[in-house]
Amino acid sequence: MAEAAAPYDVIIIGAGPGGYNAAIRAGQLGLRAACVEMRDTLGGTCLNVGCMPSKALLHASELFEAAGKHFAGLGIEVGSPKLNLGQMMKQKDESVTALTKGIEFLFKKNKVDWLKGRGRLDGRADGLTKVVVEGAAGAATHHARHVIIATGSEPTPLPGVDFVPGKVVDSTGALSLPAVPRHLVVVGAGIIGLELGSVWRRLGAEVTVIEFLDRITPGMDSDLATAFQRVLTKQGMSFRLGQKVTAARAGKDGVELTVEPSAGGAGETVKGDVVLVAIGRRPYTQGLGLETVGIKTDKRGFVANHHFRAGQDGLWVIGDVTHGPMLAHKAEEDAVAAVELIAGKAGHVDYNLVPSVVYTAPEVAWVGKTEDELKAAGVAYKTGKFPFTANSRAKINHETDGFAKVLADAATDRILGVHIMGPQAGELIGEACIAMAFSGASEDIARTCHPHPTRSEAVRQAAMGVEGWTMQA
Repeated sequence: MAEAAAPYDVIIIGAGPGGYNAAIRAGQLGLRAACVEMRDTLGGTCLNVGCMPSKALLHASELFEAAGKHFAGLGIEVGSPKLNLGQMMKQKDESVTALTKGIEFLFKKNKVDWLKGRGRLDGRADGLTKVVVEGAAGAATHHARHVIIATGSEPTPLPGVDFVPGKVVDSTGALSLPAVPRHLVVVGAGIIGLELGSVWRRLGAEVTVIEFLDRITPGMDSDLATAFQRVLTKQGMSFRLGQKVTAARAGKDGVELTVEPSAGGAGETVKGDVVLVAIGRRPYTQGLGLETVGIKTDKRGFVANHHFRAGQDGLWVIGDVTHGPMLAHKAEEDAVAAVELIAGKAGHVDYNLVPSVVYTAPEVAWVGKTEDELKAAGVAYKTGKFPFTANSRAKINHETDGFAKVLADAATDRILGVHIMGPQAGELIGEACIAMAFSGASEDIARTCHPHPTRSEAVRQAAMGVEGWTMQA
């Protein structure tokens, strides 16, 4: 086993959004840094088989549907579009490659070493942690004053249902199907399942979503979730709520699922060509050697942290592998905060200000508290709501599904939450994040001039509605 000479200031295990941002920030701050990654490319799940490729397919499938259903109404006559799925997948892969190469460039620019292979911890002594990297050329041992665990997460398997390539797939498999399924069954009505389900529906699949709970998108404001389900149903998705999948049998003609009521009752069979299991993600801690440095996981596999510290000095944890929203941008915030603490600077993340986005069409985005949470906590609040049917830009562009909603403290007017379903909601939510970061009031947004005509005016009008002076009809 090869021994590296000088110890690193920091070694990051995992090169996803948390890991590569931590590595780059460490290099910027003058720390001698290395990042361990077992994939052949940097970027982790998000860049390789998650956020980025899914957005490429979402965008392409939206254009495909627009060409077939909406162009003619705009006076653009192109005939019936033909799907070239191979080219659609090719452009997705090319975009992903460009992004991963970009991270390689940033590593070189900031003098970050990429330790290629699978990393594991192997004890800590004399202020240094030993990190063993199993690579193609064998094992190499490195030492670091600080180690950041940024190994992310993996799809949660469904008990009784085995993955079968091309038949029963996880999110990674759903991003590279060789053909459009006649009937796609999505198990789980969360963000991943609905995004990928919407891709294949637009490309021609019948899509059925089976959800254990009696609602879709748990964690989303229930008012928003109800409207969202209504829109997706109008688009052609069908939903079976309060149902659980207990078994799956894959054959040459497709997959047969056994589905039962969540509350108990007789089962029935649901058939599909492809089944996407998207019931969530779990922390990836397999084979990390956490026990050698005294780190334990909870019953769900998460590593606890105290201001990003995991156990003894010099051990840190960020991103999906620890508590908090399992989102790429949350991992990025964790990364910067943890590295800046290592460098002796201030580092903090306000998880109440981490936005969530569903990249369907229309998009759904939110930040802060939901009405459900405020009611449960007994908080007195005021609501302003504005529909995109009354927004000039949305109306002109024929994108009128959805609304913007602002929740503000009844006494102080401080913004408590903002919830948007509509065109480019993921872009619009940033304004709310900034306002809330500075403890802004709804009046701050309401009295800030917004350009006309833009979709952003819907957020302003919702803020105006908190005090009842919405001006557009």
